[in-house]
Amino acid sequence: MASSSSSSLPAAWAAAVRAGAVAPALRAAVWACLAMSAMLVAEAAWMGLASLAAAAARRLRGYGYRWEPMAAPPDVEAPAPAPAEFPMVLVQIPMYNEKEVYKLSIGAACALTWPPDRIIIQVLDDSTDPFVKELVELEYFEPESDFLLKTMPYLLHNPKIALVQTRWEFVNYNVCLMTRIQKMSLDYHFKVEQESGSFMHAFFGFNGTAGVWRVSAINQSGGWKDRTTVEDMDLAVRASLKGWEFLYVGDIRVKSELPSTFQAYRHQQHRWTCGAANLFRKMAWEIITNKEVSMWKKHHLLYSFFFVRRAIAPILTFLFYCIVIPLSAMVPEVTIPVWGLVYIPTAITIMNAIRNPGSVHLMPFWILFENVMAMHRMRAALSGLLETARANDWVVTEKVGDQVKDELDVPLLEPLKPTECAERIYIPELLLALYLLICASYDFVLGNHKYYIYIYLQAVAFTVMGFGFVGTRTPCS
Repeated sequence: MASSSSSSLPAAWAAAVRAGAVAPALRAAVWACLAMSAMLVAEAAWMGLASLAAAAARRLRGYGYRWEPMAAPPDVEAPAPAPAEFPMVLVQIPMYNEKEVYKLSIGAACALTWPPDRIIIQVLDDSTDPFVKELVELEYFEPESDFLLKTMPYLLHNPKIALVQTRWEFVNYNVCLMTRIQKMSLDYHFKVEQESGSFMHAFFGFNGTAGVWRVSAINQSGGWKDRTTVEDMDLAVRASLKGWEFLYVGDIRVKSELPSTFQAYRHQQHRWTCGAANLFRKMAWEIITNKEVSMWKKHHLLYSFFFVRRAIAPILTFLFYCIVIPLSAMVPEVTIPVWGLVYIPTAITIMNAIRNPGSVHLMPFWILFENVMAMHRMRAALSGLLETARANDWVVTEKVGDQVKDELDVPLLEPLKPTECAERIYIPELLLALYLLICASYDFVLGNHKYYIYIYLQAVAFTVMGFGFVGTRTPCS
């Protein structure tokens, strides 16, 4: 009897600690996550309705701004000057060690239909590789030749518009599953976030390429600044606070390239997420105290654009779906309401699927992939909010360029060195996979929540991505 009593003491002590300390803390985390989930689904529903209204309005009356076709520019060989209706245009092409796409970008810029005496093409080369500097490498930006003829009328006839942003289309979206998932997320960004912000005259960010700016708006807003890794978003926020309007024109599309390797995608997402959070930190008070724009625009910019989408979204996705839910499977005292566990994520998934009808069959993969990437986005968001040493990390996204035009299914990449094979193993993902496996196995054997099906699937996703079995890659030699 004494032996049996003594052996039950550790179990009783563990149960007491779990019920008295772990459960209350976990329950508080659950309700915090549920509150953030409600904010996120409300924002998604609002943007979705606004984007649908924008699509309906566009069919009836266009984009709501005056637009008149421009007369054909004079022949390139003609000595006469261009008509006055053709303003001077500066095309800027930033680049950094990107030998794969420099010919495409410079060639596309030179092919733009515009009077030659009214256009300046400026190549901004920050390359560090001497060989690349000699080749004059570029950021991948390949507009159609009539790009300026379609976008410039909005600036010419609407003096309050500072930016005309067009939509990206991806030349390599079908290279692999990872690029298809990226296309789904970015299509949602353009179709919902960009279009709803433009339609409501609220705010949407400049995407860095495929847009046309009014020079006077740039100058009035303080010009380009390198204080964050999202200088394009920085400029857009400052211009918006000066009262300038932005227009998103989704019917005009510009070719772009998606990162096709997992490492390149991780670097890109860190830069985008960290930079946006860091800009939020730097400009929050300026937005609050601004007296040049309406309360509606300030609320949309501060709460919707920055707080919910750039801070809450990455933190919630990882914390709730990868930490709190799996841990609650091991704590029977904590129960998550079905509306937070099932209804809200289902609603968000459906809203995304509606705008991506051709990719409905990929939605399960999209969910699992986005949850894994949420770990990096949360870390990047916290780095930007706290302005840590990594807040200004800048790694240019790897491009493939001409190769994607020839062989989209199997892009040619430079072979990896044997020592680079270790770079395919991502320790954080594997550690999370182990944690999820433990939680799922406990729930399967001893638990009563029945979360283990989802948790096992998420563990598999972390394992697959932890070993680098995602995106394009070449075998070790």
